[in-house]
Formats: sequence, structure tokens, C-alpha cells
Amino acid sequence: MFKPGRILVPTDMSEHSNKAIREALDIAKQYNSEVILLHVIKEPVQQCTVDYCISEGLLEQLNRELTDAARKNIADQLAKVGGVDGLKITTDVRTGVPYDEIINEAAEKNVDLLVISPLGATGLAKYIMGSVTRHVLLGAKCPVLLLK
Repeated sequence: MFKPGRILVPTDMSEHSNKAIREALDIAKQYNSEVILLHVIKEPVQQCTVDYCISEGLLEQLNRELTDAARKNIADQLAKVGGVDGLKITTDVRTGVPYDEIINEAAEKNVDLLVISPLGATGLAKYIMGSVTRHVLLGAKCPVLLLK
């Protein structure tokens, strides 16, 4: 019988992500699993534009503020979703290409199940699967629960 010990849920703070989190929490309650929430910052602050560069110190500060804001948003999202009492939940924020970072996180944390929504914050269309989800499905080494 499949009993996931660690469940990874990527979040982009959208309502679609909330559904994935709720589903992962339900599974975690049933199997006493750890839930790992991951947010990927796609485009960090650029140090230089065509004719202007910001200092390395300011760049580090801005990137740190982005990460801190993402962690706060994840905490707010968890509070909004609710039902977290008694569950082991960890959060992580990474920077990079979202599907690469999701796949890397799953491998590094030895995830048993990945729970993801086919649409994210962009909600481009109700009839197509998001490109991040498609790449995750193709590259994941663990089972993926794709929510409707």
C-alpha cells in the first residue's frame, strides 16, 4: 500500500494552489505525512539594466526581502487554508526556473508524492495545462497527484 511520508506542494499563492494544499493536508492527516510547501521566485532582482547597476549590497537586501515576503505569504496562505493542527509542515523558498526547482526540491527532500494543480496564478485557460505542471509531470521521479 502506498503511504507517502513526505508530500511536496508547490505554491504560487493562487486559489489553485490552495486546492492542492488542502488535498495534501488531507492526505497527510490520513498517513501522518510531512507536508513541504515550496514557492519558487522566478525572476530575482536584476543587478543591471541597460545603463544602470545597483550595488551588490542592495541586490542582496532586495533578494532577502523577496524571500522573506514569500515566506510570509506562505504562512498567510496556510492560515487561510486552515486545518494544519498537529501536522508537520515545512516551507521552502527557492529562486530559479519553477519546474526545475520543484523537481530538484522533490529529489533533495526524498519526496514520496507531489501534489500540484494544473493551473497557477496566471490561469491562462481552463482547457490547457500550465507549462510548469507539464514539465513537472515529465521530470518528476516520484508519483504526482494532478488536481482538477
